Amino acid sequence: MRDGARWPGDRHPGDAVTGGNRPEADRVLRYVHRHGTTARTGVPTGDRPAGPGASRPLRTTARVLLALHLLLLGWLTLRPLSVSWTYPANLTPLASVEQALATRGLAGAVQLASGLLPLAPVGVLLPLAGGRLRVSWFPSLLRTTGTAALLATGLEILGGSVPGHVLNVDDILLGTLGAALAHLALVPAVRAALLHRRGRAAHVPAAPVPVADAPADGRGRSRGRRSALPAGPAPSFTGLSPSGTSPRR
Repeated sequence: MRDGARWPGDRHPGDAVTGGNRPEADRVLRYVHRHGTTARTGVPTGDRPAGPGASRPLRTTARVLLALHLLLLGWLTLRPLSVSWTYPANLTPLASVEQALATRGLAGAVQLASGLLPLAPVGVLLPLAGGRLRVSWFPSLLRTTGTAALLATGLEILGGSVPGHVLNVDDILLGTLGAALAHLALVPAVRAALLHRRGRAAHVPAAPVPVADAPADGRGRSRGRRSALPAGPAPSFTGLSPSGTSPRR
């Protein structure tokens, strides 16, 4: 039997696309091997998203920023302060909040902001560091809020033993609230924007590149000749007859 002959009933990997036309099947296989794309989708396989997670540079950036922010909070909490006197420790929830609201003006706003803002970046950076995009907002909010509450409690306990710092239970409540508000305000919108951008990138067709023909192997193909696929979508072979050959004109 000559090289390349097939027994009746044998199938070629490209028969499902070309209807059994062996030269056209070889051309499709060479195109897929070089371009990583098919005529059906026109999307490069190497550029398809690996999964529903955020990109690696985004996750890495979020983790670095989160680590730097936590280091800054730790330094501010454990840094001794030289003061002549301090307020007594506050173990009554919302007592200092009521005092700030009663003070009004800039002093009250600064007192509330000093409790809300320290952990607000954690509410945004922590979900992005995890990298998950297709996740329900409520479980994500619960995880982020719980982590922020643990961080706020640990920082407040450590800071209460440092000279110049006073234990205040309202700092834990305000810090947790600040992280939750930042999460609700930014994280769902950022995830939706990233998913939309990924969906648009998945439908961009790949630009064609020249494809070299295989050397002659006894089936009539020439050596050394190069051909280029037409600019546009990948070639489709839907016009072939069921027998695997092109219809005669």
